[in-house]
Amino acid sequence: MKQLESSFERVLFASRWLLAPVYFGLILALVLLLLKFGKEVWHLYAEIWSASGADVIIGVLTLVDISLIMSLLIIIMFSGYENFVSKMEDLHAHADRPEWMGHIGFADLKIKLIGSIVAISGIELLKSFMNIDNVSDRHLGWMIGIHLTFVVSGLLYALMDRMSGGGH
Repeated sequence: MKQLESSFERVLFASRWLLAPVYFGLILALVLLLLKFGKEVWHLYAEIWSASGADVIIGVLTLVDISLIMSLLIIIMFSGYENFVSKMEDLHAHADRPEWMGHIGFADLKIKLIGSIVAISGIELLKSFMNIDNVSDRHLGWMIGIHLTFVVSGLLYALMDRMSGGGH
């Protein structure tokens, strides 16, 4: 029975590698976002002489939005891989290794995720305000409600994390 238990535990432990293709899929998502970023930059430069100031600001906010999402994916990939799959031992001495790599736990990752969602939602809301003439009151109301839900959820999660001893 002990050998059966030991074998099961080894299979269970090895199953963490089933996450590796998920992280590879996120790399592919980064490539898609990079292409979208390039398309937005190209469009912004192509329309620069005929675009209004608001159009340029909306274009730049879109670039910032994509950048935030890409950065969030990097954090999720690195910390998720290191927390759940395998340590990146060969990269610990790499000169370009980010300081936070290897130090972000699951609770920290959730806080960063919620913070990023709030920031992305805020940027989308700001883009709508910049384009207020083309946005219905109903749509804007929903956007504000959803954004406030994200903000309150983030604050409540941070408060719960601090109360449980996760915050410093």
